[in-house]
Amino acid sequence: MFAYKNDEVSVLYLSYRPGPPLDEFVDHFWLIDGGQVPQLEKIIPSGTIELVVNLKDDQIHIHDPEEPHLYKQFAGVVLSGTYSRPFICNALQHESIMGVHFKPGGAFPFLEIGADELANAHANLADLWGRPGLELRERLCAPATSEQRFAIMERALVNRLHSDTHTILRRQVRSAVRMLATGGDGARVRSVSQELGFSQRRFIQVFRSHVGLAPKVFSRIQRFQQARVLAETLDAPDWADLALTCGYFDHAHLINDFKEFSGSTPRIYSVQLHHKNERLKENHVPLQVR
Repeated sequence: MFAYKNDEVSVLYLSYRPGPPLDEFVDHFWLIDGGQVPQLEKIIPSGTIELVVNLKDDQIHIHDPEEPHLYKQFAGVVLSGTYSRPFICNALQHESIMGVHFKPGGAFPFLEIGADELANAHANLADLWGRPGLELRERLCAPATSEQRFAIMERALVNRLHSDTHTILRRQVRSAVRMLATGGDGARVRSVSQELGFSQRRFIQVFRSHVGLAPKVFSRIQRFQQARVLAETLDAPDWADLALTCGYFDHAHLINDFKEFSGSTPRIYSVQLHHKNERLKENHVPLQVR
């Protein structure tokens, strides 16, 4: 378990990596306590699905990126589908909140539907799981310790993980995720599908149902993420050099991906990073209303 505490702002962030069998599907569990601030935050796509539980209030608001004052209200336990564009949340909801960060394609066995049906959308967990989805939040709110909460979440997911006939297909998707993670174009997708023994059409269908995105879009998001993470390590990024380093054809293609996936140009994104602090999760950026 990883713990981070900032006494100056009274934020507690915990991260826990489950063991087998969940380690095949889940990257980590997380919990934030005391992270609320009166601001909207933009959440940037990462190619993954997230299960989020508001432990303070039985509601979660997701704001419209085009009109941030508008929002949809969900119950206190939601699945955030695989996004190909940014969406907005209210950081006041981070007073006490936890979640599951699935690996790309890892949420598929727990969804009861194809991951593509959740693309660019949120859904109440109860709509997919029924009563167990309603009861999960009640059980998570009762314990006094984070260790107990992580244990409850772990048991809930293990109980829904039944052996099935799709193990080989999941492994093929996992292999495709690894091969596409460095970015690429349509030719790259063709080569991956051929290597795995699929027709290109069948490969795209299988990948979308497990991951939630077409493989080419997923690959572009991974390349964008590589550029974003590298830029955050630099005081003054040279975006043209960074584009070449991350495998972009040219600077213009990097700019287009930043606009599509972060909602900002690289220059504006750099300005937003100056307002980032310890309260923010990975892939969260303060929203600057212009």
